[in-house]
Amino acid sequence: MAPRKSATKPNVSAEELKTWYRDMLLIRRFEEKAGQLYGMGLIGGFCHLYIGQEAVVVGLESAADEGDKRITSYRDHGHMLACGMDPKGVMAELTGREGGYSKGKGGSMHMFSREKHFYGGHGIVGAQVPLGAGLAFSDKYKGTDRVTFTYFGDGAANQGQVYETFNMAALWQLPVIFVIENNQYAMGTAQVRSTSTPDLHTRGEAFGIPGEVVDGMDVLAVREAGQKAVKHCRAGKGPYILEVKTYRYRGHSMSDPAKYRTREEVQKMREERDPIEHVRDLLLQGKHATEDDLKAIDKEIKAIVSEAADFSRESPEPDLSELWTDIYADA
Repeated sequence: MAPRKSATKPNVSAEELKTWYRDMLLIRRFEEKAGQLYGMGLIGGFCHLYIGQEAVVVGLESAADEGDKRITSYRDHGHMLACGMDPKGVMAELTGREGGYSKGKGGSMHMFSREKHFYGGHGIVGAQVPLGAGLAFSDKYKGTDRVTFTYFGDGAANQGQVYETFNMAALWQLPVIFVIENNQYAMGTAQVRSTSTPDLHTRGEAFGIPGEVVDGMDVLAVREAGQKAVKHCRAGKGPYILEVKTYRYRGHSMSDPAKYRTREEVQKMREERDPIEHVRDLLLQGKHATEDDLKAIDKEIKAIVSEAADFSRESPEPDLSELWTDIYADA
């Protein structure tokens, strides 16, 4: 199939485009495999897939520096992979195995990595927002120039604790970027039916927090907006809001039949707005890669994901004694 003509003229290097293509493809293939394992009964509980939203976290991670922090909700596998966490450890946690990031005790929604400055994965809607402000407060208190990316969805944007956090973040000028991943359907209700205003990025105006809306299906647009927000925070100007408009192809979770939208709508997004295909087209049109080059990347990614799936099946289940560990932090 001939590549589609893209209106975007990237002001980035070929290597950056290839890196983003690879990172987004890793998330896509990983989530597809997770969906298969869930269907086989190897993943229990809830499982929220990130398929379709890959450009959001990959674009923002490209704007982050070492030491910056990130925290998100239960749709978190993509965030973990984008910040460099090991696919084997992530998949093993999904299957509840000892080799997982939380030793098999957290599952899909509750993983952490101090090494990668990833602070969860939180199952309570909106709970990560004040926690993200707390992470930013720590850096402000210590006098660093680190930034915290606090991700939440369009549904969580209506939670009261979000606005309490906006107030404190603005009052204390905290270096936090509030990223609203607006996939337009929250848990299953269209935004137009649940929200009085379509402009979620303006929700911080009452507190003096600037915000902007971003095309979340275009990794270049996300990267550019992320750089602007990071610069704002590092300059000591306080918080910033990014409403990143994106779209998930799967239901809210694996148990969601997504009957609140049509198959035609989803198919149209896949064909016309897919974030991975967009970068693929840019690579081909710019002659930065050939079809064979991209097939080789896909083959490499599939091998990584297959290895992660094998590891997740072979890793033992945690011993019953683990029920009593990691309850309190060591002093």
